[in-house]
Amino acid sequence: MSMYFDIGDETLWNPSNGAGRLFVRQVEVFEAELKLPSGIGHKHWGDPDTLEVDPAVYAEFARGLVAWHCRTGHSVILTLSEGFVATAVALARRAGIEVEIPPDVQVPSDPRTASAADLTALDTRAREMDRWMSR
Repeated sequence: MSMYFDIGDETLWNPSNGAGRLFVRQVEVFEAELKLPSGIGHKHWGDPDTLEVDPAVYAEFARGLVAWHCRTGHSVILTLSEGFVATAVALARRAGIEVEIPPDVQVPSDPRTASAADLTALDTRAREMDRWMSR
């Protein structure tokens, strides 16, 4: 069995149920953390395996997620979130959503700056995820 993440009739991603459920649960965590809706919801009532992606809402979620990730100065949070953020960016790109990996980000009260290496690593990881994500 597998899940489907669709925009209209186009399938963006067709992960196994295990990977899909884990991604959806992480979406819920980050919706709460960012206080933003993701735009991912059930396509057909009663069909838990097919999810519709609202591109306008998901665009805001993905952009907010990347900005949040690049601003955080907490090494554990960065490590815990990197794989999810990369997967979310890959899904956004498949949906035709432009998600910029911002240039060096500085937060006034935070001494950590997202370095060019950090941002390049996130972009590289998102591109790798795209190759691994079945359609």
